[in-house]
Amino acid sequence: MSAPTRFIRPDVLARLGTLELVARAVVEGFMAGLHQSPYKGFSVEFMEYRPYMPGDDPLRIDWKLFARTDRLYMKEFEDETNTRMHLLVDISRSMHYGSGTVTKQTYASYLAASLAYFIDRQQDAVGLTLFDHDVRDRLPARRAAGHLPLILKHLEDAPPGAQTNLGKPLHLLADLYTQRGFVVLISDLLDDVDPLVDGLKHFRYNGHEVIVFHLLDPQEVHFDFEDEVIEFEDLETGATKLVLTREARDVYRDNVSRFCDTLKRACSRLGIDYTLLTTDQPLDHALFHYLAARSRRA
Repeated sequence: MSAPTRFIRPDVLARLGTLELVARAVVEGFMAGLHQSPYKGFSVEFMEYRPYMPGDDPLRIDWKLFARTDRLYMKEFEDETNTRMHLLVDISRSMHYGSGTVTKQTYASYLAASLAYFIDRQQDAVGLTLFDHDVRDRLPARRAAGHLPLILKHLEDAPPGAQTNLGKPLHLLADLYTQRGFVVLISDLLDDVDPLVDGLKHFRYNGHEVIVFHLLDPQEVHFDFEDEVIEFEDLETGATKLVLTREARDVYRDNVSRFCDTLKRACSRLGIDYTLLTTDQPLDHALFHYLAARSRRA
């Protein structure tokens, strides 16, 4: 594992404190990894920089970067369009589960903050929506000074969510987003499949490009609990159930696998990029999937 990747692990990021520090560490580590990998330059949308040389076109100088560093840099790649990015983050109660040091909610905040930081660095407009069974908080996509810190603050101050109902907020947001753009959904997707797919279909019908990050805890995928008997509690309803873990393991894994496969196939039919992530994966995995998906759309 490369040095940048070690510092993008969720358990390491949890020690940094603020989302701003987390986002900066993830994006800078990711960019350093790209420079050292065979992926360098594969996307014209990723802005890389090189030092200014006499004779270069001054119009391509990044003056914002000059203001921060007091050095002249040229953009090697120009973003083709001013893109609107809408980050949709699930804050329902099920997102508060975590078998390790990082819950799904914390990982979702890290991922959304990193994407916002990355998108802002590309000089695109970015917005944020927090939802459970309804829209709880929304910042429209903007490209303005001070907008990124506002997004990070709203992520840090996210209200406690209620039960999940993915279909309702997705349809509502699809109606609100009148200009075509990118929609990035970050959720554990623990809801009925049909309303979720209908909501995603609404975005595609309105001309949006959609990227789905399906976020699960490792134990929600592998079910490797050591205790033979565990009382599980539904975080959204409070209902409890005693489970013989060894007897239930194979059936549970099969059900989760079928659920994820169903979602993946449904997204594929709609032309949506679907990525399954677990909360122990480094954040650069998510950024790479985002960048690759956006390049395919471009």
